[in-house]
Amino acid sequence: MVDTHSKAIRTTYLSIAGSFFLALIKGLAGFFGHSYALIADAIESTTDIFSSALVLFGFKYAQKPADENHPYGHGKIEPLVTFVVVAFLVTSATVIAYKSILNIQTPHKVPESWTLWVLAVIIGWKEISYRVVIKRSKQLNSSSLKADAWHHRSDAITSIMAFIGISIAVTFGKGYETADDWAALLASGFILYNSFLIFRPALGEIMDEHLYDDLINEIRTKSLEVEGVKGTEKCFIRKAGMYYHVDLHVIVNGEISVKKGHEISHRLKDYLESNISNIGHMLIHIEPDN
Repeated sequence: MVDTHSKAIRTTYLSIAGSFFLALIKGLAGFFGHSYALIADAIESTTDIFSSALVLFGFKYAQKPADENHPYGHGKIEPLVTFVVVAFLVTSATVIAYKSILNIQTPHKVPESWTLWVLAVIIGWKEISYRVVIKRSKQLNSSSLKADAWHHRSDAITSIMAFIGISIAVTFGKGYETADDWAALLASGFILYNSFLIFRPALGEIMDEHLYDDLINEIRTKSLEVEGVKGTEKCFIRKAGMYYHVDLHVIVNGEISVKKGHEISHRLKDYLESNISNIGHMLIHIEPDN
């Protein structure tokens, strides 16, 4: 478990460092290049820094071992952190939309053409960052790391919108100065949509929603590979952070002793934990066959 959290923590440090440098580059380019779309992008990257810091806190807190008050560990902190990350996204989208509307109503200069080169580099950087983090989130089954990955993707989307808006303003010149502001406004809508995509699975996780049919089928199949197991009955799964807690009812020969049934349950528990990744706490209930 410690190694899994360590990988997630290293990935989050990478996100923080990348967001810091991008926020600085975007802010300077937007200010000197007369582009609010780039400044809006810088705001988005700044919120990325704070949200990634929250994700980092969540991972470190989730590393705490189970105790008397938290017998299943502290993994539920992850979806809670995800909710806060979503709040950051919604807030940044609202600020960007508000500022965009104000700028659309205010005359200003056409953005500098060189800002397009800055945006091209940023788009590539953020898309690569998204792919790296989303891949790690799938490997580690981390909802908060997934939220962090989507922060990178939303950043790439705002940069693409800015690129389109600035291209229009630069190409058509006077009368199209607000094109990049409209682009920033459109980007805020994408950010809000992504916020929902992040929020929904985290809500399911905190509510112990039934979402793990594939894992249940794998558990049932592998259980039959253990000597003494004749079948499975109920199988309930809930996710806490990166780990799955399993309640499993197993059918065995009704004529065997309690001690024998106890031995089968322990063999099954060890077998499943060694053959299925990210299994946390397991409770196995023995049922007699007919």
